Amino acid sequence: MNIKPLSDRVLIIPAPAEEKVGGIIIPDTAKEKPLRGKVVAVGNGTKDEEMVLKANDEVLYGKYAGTEIEIEGEKYLIMRQSDVLAVIG
Repeated sequence: MNIKPLSDRVLIIPAPAEEKVGGIIIPDTAKEKPLRGKVVAVGNGTKDEEMVLKANDEVLYGKYAGTEIEIEGEKYLIMRQSDVLAVIG
């Protein structure tokens, strides 16, 4: 895959949703959208906003942040750096 986000956008692969909770299997329709993921690629930033995220950062983002895209059968999110709430670790 060779995707380069533009300007202040980042490409994130979401963490998988929980399959089981305390021995109960959760159906796909009831799974909650994950709110954390791993940065795969970043843009260069803008003249007003420097890019502070980098590839392989573990991040938290808002529930409705980003646009879902599918590349080679894998689901990703592309969003603005400002939609990322925090870097983990």
